Amino acid sequence: MDELLSERYAQDLDGVLSCYDRIVITGSLQPLCYAQGMTQYLYQQGIRIFDYARFAEPMRERIRANAEALAEANDLKIEFTRSGKKDFRKEQRVQQILKRRGGQPGLVHIFGALEGCASYRPWHDKVTGKTYLKPDSSKCMTYYFYFVDPQLGLCYVRVPTWCPFRLQFYCNGHNWLSNQLKERGMAYKMLDNAFVHIADYATANQLANELDVKALHLRLDEFARQYCPVVSQLNLHYHWGLMQAEYATDLIFKKREALQAF
Repeated sequence: MDELLSERYAQDLDGVLSCYDRIVITGSLQPLCYAQGMTQYLYQQGIRIFDYARFAEPMRERIRANAEALAEANDLKIEFTRSGKKDFRKEQRVQQILKRRGGQPGLVHIFGALEGCASYRPWHDKVTGKTYLKPDSSKCMTYYFYFVDPQLGLCYVRVPTWCPFRLQFYCNGHNWLSNQLKERGMAYKMLDNAFVHIADYATANQLANELDVKALHLRLDEFARQYCPVVSQLNLHYHWGLMQAEYATDLIFKKREALQAF
């Protein structure tokens, strides 16, 4: 049987931690997230299928106005960027801002960019005589709200301004765990989002396994209402699903020299 690295280098290790790392979650607005559901919703609301764009436009303006109001309330300026620009990374800009403002909870920055989004197009089938929506794609103004949550740490919510308003949420399990340790008064040290020392690794691993999915769902619903207010206007709810989930096992060495040799 092969020897584990954690066993082979046990004398050189400060500890071993296993926890979630990068987590990306998508929010799909039910039942608007698929063409048949959107078609049925318009019929139920007494809205003509070919008035789909007219139905969506006021909500686009509401999301835009909400982003501007949040920026003003938090003394921020929305930074508009070009999608796909290779020499620009949102994460780097946010880290620069965090160095100035500190890591206290609250809204950190808002980006705006014209990006691809899901959409629908009205269609009338001359053979069947039925009128309905077909899946389509387009481009719309998309906002990225970066904020520090008291429990989850640094997060962002991506909000497209066009129906069906498919959301994307990001957080990092290491940041969540650091807040759990802080609440319990446990000593630890981090570089970026990596732990380089934890006073009690056994307790840290136990806490890492206790990430509450139901509590996370409640927080996601709150974020949706805050950053995509049309969800309350429509009186609908988001279905949340995993897009990415990274799980890391970190070997924390006592000395840099031991790690460099390895």
